[in-house]
Amino acid sequence: MRFERPARAGLVIAAMLCAACLATFDIAVAQTAAPAAPAAAMPSKIDSGDTAWMLTATALVLMMTIPGLALFYGGMVRKKNVLATVMQSFAITCLVTVLWMVIGYSFAFTEGTNFLGGISRLMLVGMGTDSVAAAAPTIPESVFMCFQMTFAIITPALICGAFADRMKFSAMMWFMGLWSLLVYAPIAHWVWGGGFLGGLGVLDFAGGTVVHINAGVAGLVCALVLGKRKGYGSENMAPHNLVLTVIGASLLWVGWFGFNAGSAVTAGGQAGMAMAVTQIATAAAALAWMAVEWGLRGKPSVLGICSGAVGGLVAITPASGFVDPSGALVIGAAAGVGCYWGATGLKHMMGYDDSLDAFGVHGVGGILGALLTGVFARTAINKAGAGLIDGNAHQVIVQIYGILATVAYDAVVTLIILLAVKAVIGLRVTGDNEREGLDITQHGEVVQ
Repeated sequence: MRFERPARAGLVIAAMLCAACLATFDIAVAQTAAPAAPAAAMPSKIDSGDTAWMLTATALVLMMTIPGLALFYGGMVRKKNVLATVMQSFAITCLVTVLWMVIGYSFAFTEGTNFLGGISRLMLVGMGTDSVAAAAPTIPESVFMCFQMTFAIITPALICGAFADRMKFSAMMWFMGLWSLLVYAPIAHWVWGGGFLGGLGVLDFAGGTVVHINAGVAGLVCALVLGKRKGYGSENMAPHNLVLTVIGASLLWVGWFGFNAGSAVTAGGQAGMAMAVTQIATAAAALAWMAVEWGLRGKPSVLGICSGAVGGLVAITPASGFVDPSGALVIGAAAGVGCYWGATGLKHMMGYDDSLDAFGVHGVGGILGALLTGVFARTAINKAGAGLIDGNAHQVIVQIYGILATVAYDAVVTLIILLAVKAVIGLRVTGDNEREGLDITQHGEVVQ
């Protein structure tokens, strides 16, 4: 039995209110029973230069979702679904912000188990103006929390590209809220928060596994569970406004400097090198995609060069703090070719409808980037990582393990969440609503 429409909106609001009430009830327990977070016990060594850079980086990463991703995806769908598509990015930004504040940050970045953090930062209790995080001791913890929040926001927003044009808004909100807490937060803890993948030595500077493989695999599962769009393969589903897509891709490119260089959490040489290799890999990937498409299809497309650039941004993300410019050039070129294949050959071979190539670009690009990080990581760039090129072949094995662990957990839990939401309120709009368009049927608005 499925709930009527008024109940659906109420469910989302009720869930947020229940979470807040439960968190408030548990604050006293968290303050007395939970172990103190390492961040709170550390002496404050806040540096104004690092803080200024991280405030800027945080704003840049937020810009990647709104307006960057919203416009990038919005331009690629048909006109009847453009408002619904940009609404997804905006609504996810709001939803994940609240969830991250209530419990997500604590799950990801406080002391707990190898699988999940604790509750010592539930509702951000104990976070003062002078507190710092263990992972970023020279900036206020509030800034680090907000910086990581922007990562938690864009990751589920990326998934929307896989099911564009066909998921109900109410189902999307439920799915994204649950996914951010049950998938994103644990995997962020595994890699960056003291969990087992970080302990094993998996290298992921800015989110190859945590963000891109995570989002890409979840997107693929969504596409498989929801099925193909009505008319897929027989109707014209060309992008309605590629100018919006170019603007969105450009904002993503600029914002990505905050994403990668900001992950150094200092305003120093490592941030500078991360910025340099990000620019190089992105340009190389865009040119590689363009060259392959030009050779195979006779013309270089605007959508192709934009998609290639995003693929390069994705692939360099895990490597950005570990590789030199020559490594970045190879990673970018490989990403351009690999993501082109993922968005065309692989999708057609497997027969799934990944509407805006969330898996083809983010899944394939993230896997390539994570793997090649194990090849091109240099101790001359970062003493924390030596790859195959430095004589450490074992790092490639470690990277493969990190990829497989992320894919397996993400795929299984994503499937469980989707099936649960489907059983309660349903996932997909009706055929008539899909044909009419999500703008009018889900939001009562249209683009004039």
